[in-house]
Amino acid sequence: MLNLKNKVAIITGGGRGIGKATAIALAREGVRVVVAARTTPEIEAVANEIQTMGGQALAIQTDVSKEEDVQHMVQKTIEAYARVDILVNNAAVNIRPKSIVDLTLDEWNWLMRINLTGVFLCSKYVLKHMMDQQSGKIVNVSSIGGRRGGKGRTPYRPSKAALINLTECIAAEAKEHNVNVNTICPGATVTQMIKDLYPNRSTLTMMEPEDVANVIVYLVSDAAQALHGASIDITGTS
Repeated sequence: MLNLKNKVAIITGGGRGIGKATAIALAREGVRVVVAARTTPEIEAVANEIQTMGGQALAIQTDVSKEEDVQHMVQKTIEAYARVDILVNNAAVNIRPKSIVDLTLDEWNWLMRINLTGVFLCSKYVLKHMMDQQSGKIVNVSSIGGRRGGKGRTPYRPSKAALINLTECIAAEAKEHNVNVNTICPGATVTQMIKDLYPNRSTLTMMEPEDVANVIVYLVSDAAQALHGASIDITGTS
């Protein structure tokens, strides 16, 4: 029993890929969804699709690396729905493989602000409400790349490795407030990011965003209550 009807979820990076698939999958379960990302037309399109399905959705333009944006996102969610039960920290960016000696500080800082600081900010401001409610679910989207380093994969893989540890830290604080916090580590998935970075790479053996979304739906449901502070690899069967 998933027991998700009328829950309220915030999905960052919700305009495309895994975020979009998760927003739609949760809406099908009766969740009221806040779709957040920097690109307004994309999140409005997702919200409209959910509303056309008969669900409830709100699009909020948000840059997760900016504290004022995150505060605004959470405030608007509370104003609209009076609570927040689910947070999926999915927003992330990447750069083409590059030697660390050629990597600029601006590239490092930009990626870390979104991939890691963004998760900190969203968790900080959402967790306050979940602690007051004494309930909630947070899922952080890391990557199988966070499990190991690789040539030319700085700073993306370090940001995803740090996210696994950050999840464990948040989970240790949230446990006494009945808030579950877990990480997923997807392998290669057919997203716009992958297509932009690796235009010549075959997608035939990759997972679809819906495959990952299905795991997230499970993790935010009552069925996954026993999972806490876990990092779960999602690699498909190919």
